[in-house]
Amino acid sequence: MTIKQPIRILMVDDQQLMLEGLRTLLEMEFDMEVVAEVENGEAAVNAYQTHQPDVVLMDIRMPGMDGVEATRRICARWPSARVIILTTFDEDAYVFEGIRA
Repeated sequence: MTIKQPIRILMVDDQQLMLEGLRTLLEMEFDMEVVAEVENGEAAVNAYQTHQPDVVLMDIRMPGMDGVEATRRICARWPSARVIILTTFDEDAYVFEGIRA
């Protein structure tokens, strides 16, 4: 029998309540593990380097370096990175920039 490793997740959001809610949901899944939570894009790039997660859950709008720029930097440095962009904002420009990144 093969033992499957959990999916390692880096969460990035400047809203602490959002991080806590997502973490609570993800921790209910036996095959997912939150390896780090950070509050801005610059910290996301650093945390990616440190933790090498399987997936990044990235907010788009954050102070300092936003999620779009952080996604660009992560994907440029680690081409196999997988980033899922999350947002509660209904602004097409952010969505399209996130997809391009």
